Amino acid sequence: MSEQADPHSPEAPTAPVDTVNPVDAVDTADDGEYVPKQVVSDDLDGMSLEDAIAGTIVNFDDGDIVKGTVVKVDKDEVLLDIGYKSEGVIPIRELSIRHDVDPNEIVSLGEEIEALVLQKEDKEGRLILSKKRAQYERAWGTIEKVKESGGVVSGPVIEVVKGGLILDIGLRGFLPASLVELRRVRDLQPYVGKTLEAKIIELDKNRNNVVLSRRAWLEETQKEQREDFLTNLKPGEIRRGTVSSVVNFGAFVDLGGMDGLVHVSELSWKHVDHPSSVVQVGDEIDVQVLEVDLDRERISLSLKATQQDPWQEFASNHRVGELVYGRVTKLVPFGAFVQVGDGIEGLVHISEMAVHHVDLPEQVVTPGEELWVKIIDLDLQRRRISLSIKQAAEGGIVAQEYQEAFGEHAYDEHGQYIGATEFEPETEAQAAWADLAAEYSTSDRPPIAADEAEEAPAEQEPKPDETVE
Repeated sequence: MSEQADPHSPEAPTAPVDTVNPVDAVDTADDGEYVPKQVVSDDLDGMSLEDAIAGTIVNFDDGDIVKGTVVKVDKDEVLLDIGYKSEGVIPIRELSIRHDVDPNEIVSLGEEIEALVLQKEDKEGRLILSKKRAQYERAWGTIEKVKESGGVVSGPVIEVVKGGLILDIGLRGFLPASLVELRRVRDLQPYVGKTLEAKIIELDKNRNNVVLSRRAWLEETQKEQREDFLTNLKPGEIRRGTVSSVVNFGAFVDLGGMDGLVHVSELSWKHVDHPSSVVQVGDEIDVQVLEVDLDRERISLSLKATQQDPWQEFASNHRVGELVYGRVTKLVPFGAFVQVGDGIEGLVHISEMAVHHVDLPEQVVTPGEELWVKIIDLDLQRRRISLSIKQAAEGGIVAQEYQEAFGEHAYDEHGQYIGATEFEPETEAQAAWADLAAEYSTSDRPPIAADEAEEAPAEQEPKPDETVE
């Protein structure tokens, strides 16, 4: 067995440098580790210990971006070791571009991250850093390049704000509601958390302003599909669609990928005060394609073209000389307008109001009054109907719908009213005609058909002071 060397013997071997006695070493005071005196003396090369320690600390200025390791995560701040004499502090407000976040959701212990130096030493002697501003600076450089190349950015929706969405694209990018989809979206909340792609349409670093458009990206990616859709869409076609938006000048209808406009003048054959009185968002309707503009990618549609023209319907069911029942809607100096059908108005000229001279229409009728009138002219092309009150008093053929209302027993085979025994009117229309019939029955003269009235000579009816032989 060999003898052990006496450690205190002059011939004893020198202890290896990695087994250091604290008494024979220098404490750096930064990380608690001891450095052998021999090593220190070898490294100093004439420098003082303080200079040697200072040489190990990173150098930086305010505004620099530094790297470090997360050493502590607290509820209101994160500590980052960047190799400085003390850890840097990242306040929670400087941790993320998102509001009200949990620091543990943003960083984790041991993670290496970048931060921007806000202040090397605040009032409390702390090094203040910002992760979000470092991210912001890096992002601006990337985003400027993307915009120059016409590229696309991508990021999750982190917030709904007034007028649109906020996307996390390394900084806060604003996506207006009108540019989220090809058509305006009313409820933006379902987009929160979703990752969206968008084009950059406005960039201003001085104002920290980034405006995005997802619609521009969708239009670009769907351009080929739109071209095919428009090419296959022909004027005159009837298409089924869904009302996607109602505006003052009409309604937009989604035809299955593209919207077309139904102008307010094409919503109905009747006068429309506002499109919302005809259609609502979500309504499924049939529309006719009026025009397809390939260059501007615009589609003009018509709702009324899919419906029967009430004037055409009226003209098909009535003819000049018939008696119809109507309601006075408006008085004008030259006569009165009378509604004789749904959306159909005719004019009773002042000269056709009575057999005697009439100075003002209100001398004969009042607005809202219901009465019998005779159709004396029907111009479908110009959509004009001329009516007569005084000729209605002379009798004539009653329009079919009124014959049905009174019952077939009240008319002869020519459609002339002959009355019925013990007839009790059930409606105002029946009563009005019954009064007219009663007037003729008392004068022993039945109503005559329109064509007979035109042909009958005036001398057939004697004047009151004449004697018939």
